[in-house]
Amino acid sequence: MTLHNADEYNNPTLYDKENEAHQADVPFLLKWATQQQGIIIDLACGTGRATIPLAQHGYELIGVDIHNAMLDEAKKKAENANLSVEWIEQDCSKLQLNMKSHLIYTVGNSFQHFLTNEAQDNLLSSVNHHLEVGGIFIFDTRFPSAEELFQPPTEEYWRSYIDCDSQKKVDVYTISNYDILNQLQHYTTIRKFENSTEEHSTNITLRYVYPKEMERLLEANGFTIKHIYQDWNETPVTNDAYAMIYVCEKIK
Repeated sequence: MTLHNADEYNNPTLYDKENEAHQADVPFLLKWATQQQGIIIDLACGTGRATIPLAQHGYELIGVDIHNAMLDEAKKKAENANLSVEWIEQDCSKLQLNMKSHLIYTVGNSFQHFLTNEAQDNLLSSVNHHLEVGGIFIFDTRFPSAEELFQPPTEEYWRSYIDCDSQKKVDVYTISNYDILNQLQHYTTIRKFENSTEEHSTNITLRYVYPKEMERLLEANGFTIKHIYQDWNETPVTNDAYAMIYVCEKIK
């Protein structure tokens, strides 16, 4: 995961406005946290969207991210909540934490930021190195459905929200182009503010992985798949899925 693909994360305040309300993964993570002991590691933790709620439940957390500005915001939020969380600026594919955990997770589809076979292997190897044998690794990634991948390369409406500061409605549009050979989706996200000519655009590239490809990838890096779901309510994956949520165990 490198900083060249970081448009979406250059403005932590905007990131929180658009993402902090998404908490569906937190109860799922808490369920697995109750079954483990010791420090929990949140990789690509961002501004602590999922880290801080687990810390509020009394768990000891390390949050790791490569983006300094996102970590600075996470630190502020934790301090304001009077929480003790260790925040570490590192590349998640080259972790050097000098410890092992029984539970590591990366959510918010962060797995898709590892754009090459080498980057994916490095991430999983890094996670494996920091997990105890029998430890659990949880992550999510978008399902590579035809509807998801083969969107028209034109500006398409996605969603709207109310900016909490200005109280203005923000309409969000996307433009996507899928590179089939490399399994990379290039997204431009355009935010248009109500009654204004103001627009804000960001670019990001995401890697899509097919289920059988993921199965082989995880096995090659010392994991067995315990569960695959299509949502945080533990619905089994179907051909109509939007996401794949993996619960993996380190076996070697």
